[in-house]
Amino acid sequence: MNNPDVLLSAIIFLPAVGALLLAFMDSRAVAQIRAFALGVTVATFVLTLFLWNQFQYGEPGMQMLVVKEWIPTWNVFYRLGVDGISLPLVILPSLVTMLAAVASWSINKAHKGYFILFLLLETGMLGVFLSLDFFLFFVFWEVMLLPMYFLIGVWGGPRREYAAIKFFLYTLIGGVLMLIAMLMFYFNSGATADSFNLMELANAAAGKDSTLTSTLSPDLQKIAFVLLFIGFAIKLPAFPFHTWLPDAHVEAPTPISMI
Repeated sequence: MNNPDVLLSAIIFLPAVGALLLAFMDSRAVAQIRAFALGVTVATFVLTLFLWNQFQYGEPGMQMLVVKEWIPTWNVFYRLGVDGISLPLVILPSLVTMLAAVASWSINKAHKGYFILFLLLETGMLGVFLSLDFFLFFVFWEVMLLPMYFLIGVWGGPRREYAAIKFFLYTLIGGVLMLIAMLMFYFNSGATADSFNLMELANAAAGKDSTLTSTLSPDLQKIAFVLLFIGFAIKLPAFPFHTWLPDAHVEAPTPISMI
């Protein structure tokens, strides 16, 4: 696993491949479904440990960069990488998801559908922390939304429908605000700017020299900051955008509440 293209992509998409394989399993084979889903989460966690082992702690900046063309017309790339901040945020969800898979033995209905959504949720979480392209980040961000909605709404507590809809609407609004900010970056950053590069956006936010800051007016930068701040504050969640969390946390099944 010395090839970052293979390692980072495997970490992200192994749970999704597991979810696809689960779709072909017999719904009545509950024990096999549980064991297979747990095995996928264990394998994903082991891959994150490989990533941890290969990380060079004495080197600053992004490591194990993966850059592939995705939508060249829009200047969108399949760009992955990891640094000292994102590394623990990759290991943590893989560990918690593995433990939550064990806790999912308490789920007593629609096991195949539950574990398919469960594994898709893990792919979304890991993709968010490894993405360096804003559009790719946004895709993984939204991938987390639908599985979580159904996991709460179908397998949750007595008020699960209310909690799931409230979660969905809040986070959907946050996603729309992020999308608006992303389109602002794209249409106002110039034809030569790599407008979806999250490293470029980070430099702009820090006030460092970058193509992005030189082509976005101060007013647009302020508007984009507010949009992104509210979007992230909803998902975090932070006051006063936090009111979806108590309902979702209480009504979600125990393994999903852990995540």
